[in-house]
Amino acid sequence: MAVRKVLVAVDGSPNSLKAVDVAASICEKYGAELVVLHVIQQPAYIFGAPAVSPSVLKDYYDTARREGERFVSEAVSKAERYRVSVRAEILERAPSVVEAITQYAENNSVELIVVGTRGLTGFKKLLMGSVASGVVSHAHCSVLVVR
Repeated sequence: MAVRKVLVAVDGSPNSLKAVDVAASICEKYGAELVVLHVIQQPAYIFGAPAVSPSVLKDYYDTARREGERFVSEAVSKAERYRVSVRAEILERAPSVVEAITQYAENNSVELIVVGTRGLTGFKKLLMGSVASGVVSHAHCSVLVVR
């Protein structure tokens, strides 16, 4: 299996940081490029509320961007220890995290997506859905789920 580009999706969870280690070690082994991706989802209330103030949205995206930059920075630092080529991307205003990850991977010739699972079970998983299972279902390439 020749892998030239690996994408790891990070959300700040411990399992997404484990996924960074796994993805970076794969890149180290195959000499592949690593892309660290964080997705900022469009808030659901943007469509349900009669009038969401622009300042509320700006505050939401500013906070989400700072948080995402922290997640990505930590992941890049971790990956650089493996001496691999790594770059970071933050996608904003995505209606769907799963769609953003899978479309980015397809549009950028990613050959492997690595994601961590939050380990949700039962009712929480039913309510929140699962990014990992959505990526597995919709990706054009192989997906490795790290627990």
